[in-house]
Amino acid sequence: MPEFQPYVSPADKRPEFTLRAILLGCFFGIVFGAVTVYVGLRAGLTVAASIPISVLSISILRVFGKSSILENNIVQTTGNAGQSIASGVIFTLPALIFLGFDLEYSRIFLLALVGGWLGVLFMIPLRRQLIVEEHGALAYPEGTACADVLIAGDRGGSFASRVFLGLGLGGIYTLFQNDNLFSAWPGTPTYEPDLGAQHILKGAAIKCDATPEYLGVGYIIGPKVSGVIFAGGVFSWLVLMPLIHFFGSGLDHPIYPGTIPISGMSPSQLWSTYIRPMGAGAVAAAGLITLVKTIPTIVGALTSGFSKMRKSGASTAKAIRTEDDLPMSVVIFGSIALVAIMFIFLQFRPVPGTYVGPLANLAASLLVVVFGFLFVTVSSRIVGLIGSSASPVSGMTIATLMATAAIFLLKGWTAPAYGALAITIGGAVCIAASNSGDTSQDLKTGYLIGATPRLQQIALMIGVCVSTVIIGFTLSAMNIAFQQFRAAPQAWDINAPHSGVTVQKDAKLPEKISVVDANKVATMHSPSEYVVLNAIGSSELESGKYLYSPASGKIEVQWTQGIGSERAAAPQARLMATVINGILSQRLPWGLVLMGVFVVIAVELLGIRSLSFAVGAYLSIGTTLAIFCGGVVRLLVDAALKKAGQAEDEGEISPGALYASGLIAAGGIVGLIGVAIQAYEQLTGNHVPIQFPEIPYLHSQGTAVVMFAALAFSLYYFARKPLKKS
Repeated sequence: MPEFQPYVSPADKRPEFTLRAILLGCFFGIVFGAVTVYVGLRAGLTVAASIPISVLSISILRVFGKSSILENNIVQTTGNAGQSIASGVIFTLPALIFLGFDLEYSRIFLLALVGGWLGVLFMIPLRRQLIVEEHGALAYPEGTACADVLIAGDRGGSFASRVFLGLGLGGIYTLFQNDNLFSAWPGTPTYEPDLGAQHILKGAAIKCDATPEYLGVGYIIGPKVSGVIFAGGVFSWLVLMPLIHFFGSGLDHPIYPGTIPISGMSPSQLWSTYIRPMGAGAVAAAGLITLVKTIPTIVGALTSGFSKMRKSGASTAKAIRTEDDLPMSVVIFGSIALVAIMFIFLQFRPVPGTYVGPLANLAASLLVVVFGFLFVTVSSRIVGLIGSSASPVSGMTIATLMATAAIFLLKGWTAPAYGALAITIGGAVCIAASNSGDTSQDLKTGYLIGATPRLQQIALMIGVCVSTVIIGFTLSAMNIAFQQFRAAPQAWDINAPHSGVTVQKDAKLPEKISVVDANKVATMHSPSEYVVLNAIGSSELESGKYLYSPASGKIEVQWTQGIGSERAAAPQARLMATVINGILSQRLPWGLVLMGVFVVIAVELLGIRSLSFAVGAYLSIGTTLAIFCGGVVRLLVDAALKKAGQAEDEGEISPGALYASGLIAAGGIVGLIGVAIQAYEQLTGNHVPIQFPEIPYLHSQGTAVVMFAALAFSLYYFARKPLKKS
């Protein structure tokens, strides 16, 4: 077999690690890190950012003079770190909210930094064996596609206009559609059926979060996967929820875990009370099934990895430019430094109520590195075979959390605060596994085009540092922006003992609280009027936060956190919290959880990938329907191209994929502007007057459907329009 020759020869020293490449990569890391948090919390899945970053880099660097393919590769390598770190963060750390704790920026920042660095460090010794020695066996599909984009751009191909079109049209659409911005028409057209005297389908709902990012995600993942996701939504919202209402509407008392009778529940309340526990069980089962299926690959990855590391360690030949990695000393001393950082943080900034002593904190820090190395090795090989999107990172994280929580259970550490400590460990491991997968793809891209690995590895470390700054801020801003204060008056004796309910003295309430009653009328209140109650595993209150009024002697308000609501469901993080609670507190609605498990088993027996179905069953149907619309557009485009005799699938650099990437970026960026405005209003109580007045014919559900259909048609049109080759 002839020796592989990269696009740029090892002897060819083109500009690579330049200041402008690093600065542009850092900018993209911040932008796409924030966009990934926004889209991932809402849609429950993320899309690789390397392709759009590469396309934009080629176009932008050309404006400032001639650029080399190696410079553009450094830009995408640095920028892509933000997307991969954000993916790991949103799949785990929002579980702190579901466990009853506040999101601390410092905790998010440090765990993202530690996990991100672990993912890069452990890939340094693995690069030669996975990327070089197994070049023919491990395809790394996203990395190969990104190399194709960079090579085509270097030869004169121009793709950026299609991304910019998506950015422009998607941005204008979001500006008018988003509820936090102009809100010219409803952002989520909704229909709640209640047909005839028998109240057929009461309890169900059909809605669509008509955003460009969901449309773009659906197009990229394709009709098959988006269809399976939507099938999960149909099952939950049009089968289970009306079924629950049908059998429960005649009861005059609540059914656990509900706190009000089913007859008084809206579809959203049915979803949050009964569907979410079932969905969490389904996602957990699907993640573990996916992990079990990959056990042979995991065993092969570990045995092959250790054997080849021993062989490569014996080589002392001087490396050529394209084989120049950071030295092993960086890996060793870097790992020791990360253990020290974790130990110091756990020792001096522990989760309140979890001080366990220096020895236990050192063990927890070592556990992060041990699990991190194990799953970095596994993740790096798996993404080489099946791609980053299909990697069972959630299953690996569940395994980490189960092992950690089991150790805590044996030690008798079952208080809620130890759940937060477990997610601290699991979160760092998940971030490391997520980042190592994308790091592998980046190194594969570099290998194909002839980049210098050492410079890529340094760029990845820089990208991790920069992107972590924005990720925690975005997460906190979304939690504040989407939070709600709903009037929920009920009698409460604050002096009596209530199991699972505590007074939270350090809660951060906004300066003015807008409380919405059952008629959707808002009244302003001062935080000094209330005492914050935190309910975790209570038999009297649904888990969450409540505002107690000493003046009336009642609980007056339910404080619903933004993360976990329909607008930012965070299904994977909810799953992690469910796993931890299930082991430590053993107070879960196990009937509902096990129903979700057996639904997944039935789906697996049908030969369908259950993880997509499970995520769809958990998410709001508004999310899954919008994603499915993108999949339908992809189906129509493929059919039209096939009929025209063109290539049915042009891969990751097809015109439709590029336009869809622009839609995703536009929806995320402009949506984040709305989040910032809403967070400002929540924190200060000052209203920003930017919304259009309600014009009857414009502000209607029909207008929302027509405008979303027009956006979908634009995707169909530009996906069929060929790219300019030069």
